Amino acid sequence: MSNGQAGHVACSTVRPTTETVTGRPLRTFLPTADGISIDSVYDPGAVVYDASAPPARDLVFVVAHGFTGDVDRPHIRRIASALARHGAVVTFSFRGHGRSGGRSTVGDREVLDLDAAVAWARRLGHARVATIGFSMGGSVVLRHAALHTGTVDAVVSVSAPARWYYRGTAPMRRLHWLVTRPAGRVVGRYGFRTRIHHREWNPVPLSPVEAVPRIAPTPLLLVHGDSDGYFPLDHPRMLAEAAGDHGELWVEHGMGHAEHAATDDLLTRIGAWTAARAG
Repeated sequence: MSNGQAGHVACSTVRPTTETVTGRPLRTFLPTADGISIDSVYDPGAVVYDASAPPARDLVFVVAHGFTGDVDRPHIRRIASALARHGAVVTFSFRGHGRSGGRSTVGDREVLDLDAAVAWARRLGHARVATIGFSMGGSVVLRHAALHTGTVDAVVSVSAPARWYYRGTAPMRRLHWLVTRPAGRVVGRYGFRTRIHHREWNPVPLSPVEAVPRIAPTPLLLVHGDSDGYFPLDHPRMLAEAAGDHGELWVEHGMGHAEHAATDDLLTRIGAWTAARAG
């Protein structure tokens, strides 16, 4: 779960299928397969891309934030800036978060949001697309890669759960109250700018640990802190065991949870790993 004060990204609004990218950040609303509008930002850095040209070999990171984050949060902009040293970056707000439409399903239909962002990155001319997700977003990138095989060239999952309905830590018990109780959803809406769907999952989506074996042969990196207050180390170890030889696990000493705990050094190493493995 992520939170923070909202910031602002000054970007141009574009039609993603027709615009030429000229080095400036671009902002648009992407339609998902189920009709939700997703607030999205593309930062090409110093490189110029032409969406009408053949795909470039340049790498783009598609960043999937944690629960209660959004594209304007300062910690999301920090992640994007760090990754931009290694390639272009697409950030977006999951449904129910920030200025995106719909309501959060806490990791279920968010796979469609990520898929829309990945497709946009492809339309902008990138042949190498890597997804990187944090916490809830970490589970989403795993499920997306399993359900939409061959659509991405590398996957990085940071601070993700291995299984659903985990309540073994105090932060996760608070999160479950936020999601499942009417009063909690009011707090989510007005306290965290996150609109949460009142319906329970039906059917229950594929869990992260079930998704991981389906990702091969796409390169997979799992990152987890040994001081994570939400998910203890049995979660990444379960994911790594399910991944087998095609996955790599980094246990980071002293690291807490998700975006706020990701140091610049860690993001630099993640960027270098992804640039070397993707494609």
